[in-house]
Amino acid sequence: MEKLVEQIKAQYVLFAENAEAQVSKNNKAAGTRARKAALEIMKLMKDFRKASVEAAK
Repeated sequence: MEKLVEQIKAQYVLFAENAEAQVSKNNKAAGTRARKAALEIMKLMKDFRKASVEAAK
């Protein structure tokens, strides 16, 4: 589960950097990368939820 948390952190860093570039510099390509990272975060969070529920049992 630690590896999963590290992956989530890494994706969030990518998301934050690209979202900031889109907002501050109006960089459309960064917006695309931010959306891709957001989708990956969503998938990882679902996996984290499954792992967390299993660990709680």
